[in-house]
Amino acid sequence: MAALKRLLIGRPLKSTELGEQKRNKKKALAILSSDALSSVAYGPEQILLVLVTVSTAAFWYSIPIGIGVLILLAALILSYRQIIFAYPHGGGAYVVSKQNLGIYPGLVAGGSLLVDYILTVAVSVSAGTDALTSAFPALHEHTVGIAVTFVILITLLNLRGVTESASILAYPVYLFALALFILIGVGMYNIVTGHVSPHLHTPVGTPVAGISLFLLLKAFASGSSALTGVEAISNAIPNFKDPAPNNAAKTLMAMGILLAVLFSGIVFLAYYLGISPNPQETVVSQIANQTFGRNFMYFFIQGTTALILILAANTGYSAFPLLAVNLAKDRFIPRMFTVRGDRLGYSNGIIILGLLSIVLIVAFHGQTEHLIPLYAVGVFIPFTLSQTGMIVKWIREKPQGWVTKLVINTIGALISFTVSVMFFATKFAQIWPVLIFLPLIVYLFHRIKKHYEAVGEQLRLSTCEPAVPIEGNVIILPVSGITHVVEHSLNYAKSLAADQIIAVYIPFEREEENRFEEKWQKWRPDVRLVTLHSPYRSIIHPLSKFIDTVHRKASESNYQVTVIIPQFIPKRSWHNLLHNQTSLMIRTYLLFRKDVVVTTVPYHLKK
Repeated sequence: MAALKRLLIGRPLKSTELGEQKRNKKKALAILSSDALSSVAYGPEQILLVLVTVSTAAFWYSIPIGIGVLILLAALILSYRQIIFAYPHGGGAYVVSKQNLGIYPGLVAGGSLLVDYILTVAVSVSAGTDALTSAFPALHEHTVGIAVTFVILITLLNLRGVTESASILAYPVYLFALALFILIGVGMYNIVTGHVSPHLHTPVGTPVAGISLFLLLKAFASGSSALTGVEAISNAIPNFKDPAPNNAAKTLMAMGILLAVLFSGIVFLAYYLGISPNPQETVVSQIANQTFGRNFMYFFIQGTTALILILAANTGYSAFPLLAVNLAKDRFIPRMFTVRGDRLGYSNGIIILGLLSIVLIVAFHGQTEHLIPLYAVGVFIPFTLSQTGMIVKWIREKPQGWVTKLVINTIGALISFTVSVMFFATKFAQIWPVLIFLPLIVYLFHRIKKHYEAVGEQLRLSTCEPAVPIEGNVIILPVSGITHVVEHSLNYAKSLAADQIIAVYIPFEREEENRFEEKWQKWRPDVRLVTLHSPYRSIIHPLSKFIDTVHRKASESNYQVTVIIPQFIPKRSWHNLLHNQTSLMIRTYLLFRKDVVVTTVPYHLKK
């Protein structure tokens, strides 16, 4: 197993090599913006899916809706840039909300983002698989298997370390950006030179029957799903090379510009070419098909789109473990999330994220497009809370230039809040689970925190009950026969200079009891033997009653009761299947007994 682990994730890294695992701006842009950039592949499509419910004539509304999404993007980029400099140690929405709005708003933001990163992986990989099956329809029936395989591969890649995963995954992200720039450039050239018929689309401003403000807001909220992943950079500041805040801020601005250009280009081409949503073929696939036909460029665009959608999951792998570390340091989730693995990454967070994502993919049979609204609202709730937290911070601290900062965050908070409300108003049937799982997650955080506080209080020397002095030791040794295992355990028990050693034998038949007592008297007459006949063939019950009796008498004199369990260890692990695990059963039971020490004495077999 150790050799397999080395093969899959590489050699362990020293703690002193942590600085080498930091990312530069180019690699960070590729890894942390992959989620946001990948949403270009489905964000415009989400707008058209709403508008098509009226008619294809309503598609011209995608232009003003797209402009609205770009305004929201600008507000979020400027807002999160301020968060990066205000909270340079990372944590994003969770830390901002906790410090400025209180514990529970912080937990709501943190819980939302944890779930959102799980959805990021499931939705991104499933969307990438859809892009792959659009180009190769014969693969449709293997969607779940393909998606699960991709999750496993990305998980293993992230377990290999931050630098290695960034080096490998950066190329497909930049190839995707290049492919879309070529697609948009050629598409615009065709339009300008008159190679595209102007009759494929309805002119902007054409009256459309059945359109309403509610429907337009619904389309705007759906298109805003293209902005998921914008917050990832503010969560992952510790992964940047120094000066980390400056590098993170520049990366955020570069991502915003790149996302704005690609999103607006795809929205415009989809409108001008009269593209209509098709369950069998994505909008990007249709644009590429009309622009290039089914040639090399079409398959290049589809291939890079599939890759970016799959690799968008890597944003989750970058941000989830770091957010989990912040929550674990505050003792709201298990402390195991703070432990770095062999390759200096937070491997427990990476593994848990991968497993939960696979569960979602299998549960939804790879058709996770129904999770996109839930995925989007899971981001806009933290968006709203973080912007509101920054408003409180500026009003309270009033630093130099705070009015401008306040205006930016206020605009961001209002738009994010509006989008959140629109999601609840227009897609309640799809996002109602958030009203159940968010309170449950916050309650779970609260219970974990209470547990850690209770443990700390009980272990602290200043508050613990004074330790009772131990005057002596009584050892109980369960035996199943006269063997080297028992002999080895008896020798160990005698080395402890115990006041009394009691061997306990539990026979199921009276004849067996008498025979064993005779053998014991000949073998070890110096060690007291107690036989406990068990007519119901139970070992735990009579042994437990005997330990209780001894413990009551021993506690009167402040004597400690120790149970020594002999256990032989087979040479090969599969040999355990051939033996009764009686010692394991006894040990498991006794570990939960109060005031009884349990010791296992192993005896290793040689063949």
